[in-house]
Amino acid sequence: MEKRMIIAGFGGQGVLLIGQLIAYAGMLADKEVSWMPSYGPEMRGGSANCAVVVSDEPVASPKVEEADLVIAMNRPSMELFEKALVPGGVLIYNSSLIDVKPTRQDIQVVAVPCNDIANDLGSLRSTNMVMLGAYAGVTGEYSVDTLMGALRHKLGPSKEKFMPANQKAIEAGMAAVRG
Repeated sequence: MEKRMIIAGFGGQGVLLIGQLIAYAGMLADKEVSWMPSYGPEMRGGSANCAVVVSDEPVASPKVEEADLVIAMNRPSMELFEKALVPGGVLIYNSSLIDVKPTRQDIQVVAVPCNDIANDLGSLRSTNMVMLGAYAGVTGEYSVDTLMGALRHKLGPSKEKFMPANQKAIEAGMAAVRG
């Protein structure tokens, strides 16, 4: 089993963190992983994306040209990376910011109002955690506990006070795709 993913959006939306957490969750599940970021010189507002590969076998290349799954946090990212999906692939997009429908008919499409959900939870900063939860809900690959373990590893003990809010956001994202 090998899953090739692209996570994309504007800088500052936390897309690189989503990719890191998926990769680390894969490591916690004893998978082989790679994570390769790509971003412009801008800190916020420019485009940012990352390629993630999670596999049962060693990963030959971190580059993802044909993706099994694309997470798009904004319209330019969806328009750019929708075409990178293999037929039958999955596109999860942030319908709070993307006001058009994907054009492909040969893929699974999941619209998640990530910004709206995060805002309802009281923190727009948790939009990426809502999307991470939606990813986990759609794929069924990682539990909340595994994702929280990855988040604790990435953020460290100094950020423990933010863990309950992040967990609520992940759980809300999972619930949003399960109906």
